Amino acid sequence: MAATGTLYGVGLGPGDPELLTLKAVRILQTVPVVAYLAPPDSRSQAREIAASWLGGQREVPIPVSCQADRSQANQAYNEAALILAQELEAGRDVALLCEGDPLFYGSFTYMMQRLAGRFPCVVIPGISSVNAVAAVTGRPLVTGNERIAVIPATVGEDALRQALAGYDSIAIMKPGRRRARIVELLQETGRLADAVYVEQATRPEQRIVTDITTLEPTPGPYFSLFLVSRGIAA
Repeated sequence: MAATGTLYGVGLGPGDPELLTLKAVRILQTVPVVAYLAPPDSRSQAREIAASWLGGQREVPIPVSCQADRSQANQAYNEAALILAQELEAGRDVALLCEGDPLFYGSFTYMMQRLAGRFPCVVIPGISSVNAVAAVTGRPLVTGNERIAVIPATVGEDALRQALAGYDSIAIMKPGRRRARIVELLQETGRLADAVYVEQATRPEQRIVTDITTLEPTPGPYFSLFLVSRGIAA
């Protein structure tokens, strides 16, 4: 029986192409097939990060919308898994591009669930947005015996309040349209002065807001994050 290809989950880091690992670059330069999420209403940021190391590979865009309703996304992953399975069955390695780390809120998890039982699967770790925000703001995530929570903005206000009250550091992922309400929760829990807000960390469009009271009461972009840390307020 002929050997199958290997599925690679390639972590690309938060956006700066220079933050890719040497291993990620090697895989991108050698695999014959590259796949990536391609939102129907915007460009693929994963492909843009990896663009310098792509050339001549077969590319497989996966059209997936970032919506709360997972039914359409699951259908897209099912269809993409069929396409990638054909490549793997033919003995061709496939690299699935993932912003940040493949297993940290990463889309690669869903593809791995569908394909890892049939094909070899290798994960190439990447720098997460949480680490990137700490780096670009110069703020430690945790020190000593401090505790950190990473929580998506979609979990609900009760869970956000509990995290803000119970943890020294909190990374609130993907605030998006909930951004203004999160500012209110920071005020209500006495954590406003501990917080910094960053959009598009390490990318050319990067924006850092250290005075949260100046943040517009409007929705923000998908790639954004609140970092809240005790002892780092100005």
